[in-house]
Amino acid sequence: MPIYVYQVINADGSEGEMFEVEQSMSDAPLKQHPRSGEPVRRVFQPPNLATKYTPGATKSKLENKNVERAGFTKYERDKLTGTYHRTAGADKRAPDTINPSQL
Repeated sequence: MPIYVYQVINADGSEGEMFEVEQSMSDAPLKQHPRSGEPVRRVFQPPNLATKYTPGATKSKLENKNVERAGFTKYERDKLTGTYHRTAGADKRAPDTINPSQL
């Protein structure tokens, strides 16, 4: 169920304390504070959309073209031999393969 934010309306019309209430989307908005009975209004906030660090966004940021454009070198491990092969990066100083047993 969504969590809604409400704010108390003070007697002089100023904004008061803010609090959160878990309600169903079909429930009517609160008119009074559940404990004190003071008048309240619902505060609308932008939705929380997790788009920055989703698996899809992370995968696209680690694509070879993005890694190269940022100046990094990317290696991927060969599961059979255990060696790492360069898949991205234009730095001439970086080796094409890395064998961890020789480090």
